[in-house]
Amino acid sequence: MKKAHIVILMLLVLTFKEAAAQQAIDHSSAESDSSSILHAFKNGRIHGHFRYFFMATQNRGSLQDYYANAIGGGIKYETALFHGFQFGVGGFFIYNIGSSNLSVPDPTTGSMNRYELGLFDIENPGNKNDIDRLEELYLKYKIGESTIVFGKQLPDMPFINMQDGRMRPTEVEGAVTTINDIKNTTITAAWLYKISPRSTVEWYSVGESIGVYPQGISPDGKPSSYRGQLESKGVGVLGIKRKISERFTAEVWNQYVDNIFNTSMIQFDVNHPIKSSTKLNAGLQLYRQDAIAHGGNEDPEKTYFKKGSKSFAYSLMTGLKSKKWDGSLNYTRITKSGRYLMPREWGKDPFYTFLPRERNEGTGDLDAVVIKLGYNFPKAHLRSTLGYGHYYLPDVRNAELNKYAIPSYRQVNATVKYDFQKLFEGMDVQFIYVGKILAGEDYGNDKYVINKVALSHFNLIINYNF
Repeated sequence: MKKAHIVILMLLVLTFKEAAAQQAIDHSSAESDSSSILHAFKNGRIHGHFRYFFMATQNRGSLQDYYANAIGGGIKYETALFHGFQFGVGGFFIYNIGSSNLSVPDPTTGSMNRYELGLFDIENPGNKNDIDRLEELYLKYKIGESTIVFGKQLPDMPFINMQDGRMRPTEVEGAVTTINDIKNTTITAAWLYKISPRSTVEWYSVGESIGVYPQGISPDGKPSSYRGQLESKGVGVLGIKRKISERFTAEVWNQYVDNIFNTSMIQFDVNHPIKSSTKLNAGLQLYRQDAIAHGGNEDPEKTYFKKGSKSFAYSLMTGLKSKKWDGSLNYTRITKSGRYLMPREWGKDPFYTFLPRERNEGTGDLDAVVIKLGYNFPKAHLRSTLGYGHYYLPDVRNAELNKYAIPSYRQVNATVKYDFQKLFEGMDVQFIYVGKILAGEDYGNDKYVINKVALSHFNLIINYNF
């Protein structure tokens, strides 16, 4: 039924656009009136996107392996400016065209699939054909170089972002203001009250959205049970990014989650030319988190952020970058003061040490060291990247500092992306390999291993944008 609603909505928009174009032919006065609503619809822009995604995971020994094939497409329409206003609407459909049975748990551990199901609907593992979502529906106002966007939209903030590593990204609903009219400064202010996480088709209130993904274990070692138990009016975000000089940039972000927790981040980035085409880069991130009230629920067994708890973290980066290649050495430390928590439904980690397909959210007393390398082949329209990291986590039985019971591990990422030209312009193909090597104690229990470590993970992604 939802799919029919989206199709009808998109057809109405396109039909109106076509009717506007025809009416403009019949009434030449409308053609010349660039301030009319008719002109705004007629001169709007349509963007289409087709995506194919193959994903497979090979687990250790007799543990269950998985694969999935997904294909989908979507369309977005945005009007031209009308007295500074624009209207946008977009939706996307996904089909499962051949995959493992993702609704059946691993027979040895009872664990469910982790990666492949994310291509579809994690709330309904058996759903193969009715996977669709109205993703964007907004009104935008532009004044100078600044914008205010109200409605359903794509997020781009450190802690709430698209995390576009599956078929479709995370979406948010609310008001986002971006001010770009102050020289060398960008200010972002947002109030969000609904979120549609990646790999879902529903829209949730802020409190409801926390716990849609697996909840891990509580600090006392019991399974977390905060899903559907958290109360929050919304998320307030304020970010200021300023280019202090040609070589130095600073940014400050604060994210206030009503009734649950507050997170602050300061980031400094420096670049220093050492040759005509090569720069030395360095960065520093500082994080602090604090519980608000009871952390979401007065019952300690149903809360998300334990009352009175806090966490501290910092991340460092240094590297070199030229026109063709770049490389960096990165380090992150989450202290013993508490778990760094950020709903996985909302976005990926902003740490310099982040490598796709795993996160360090939910841990404390963590050390991560990562090397990243990238090389461009401009004439071949090819980009390759390599990442290698050591992630030292608390013991899997340390529930207080290891929410998801992940052992220490080493991770290798290799990516190759090719952009097509000429006849197939607008198409790109990307291959991602992820290897995760067990580096901690698993106590002979495969539940600490499956879909976490000791695995190989493969991705083949084809996009066509028009």
